[in-house]
Amino acid sequence: MDWGEVFGDQVIATAILDRLLHHSTTLNIKGESYRLKDKRKAGLIPGMAQQQEDANDTETPDSDTENG
Repeated sequence: MDWGEVFGDQVIATAILDRLLHHSTTLNIKGESYRLKDKRKAGLIPGMAQQQEDANDTETPDSDTENG
């Protein structure tokens, strides 16, 4: 999402965000959100283990590891 689209003008969006962030403290939080955890518990989206398995199934072997 582009804030310029939200406010209808990129300059206005930049000015608003600049004023909001000037005196604020930003926190970078690592890890999974509670929303994602709840959705995984409910079975609405696959868990991390399932995503890893899916990624491993679709990987193509490197030319270095091919036999032949």
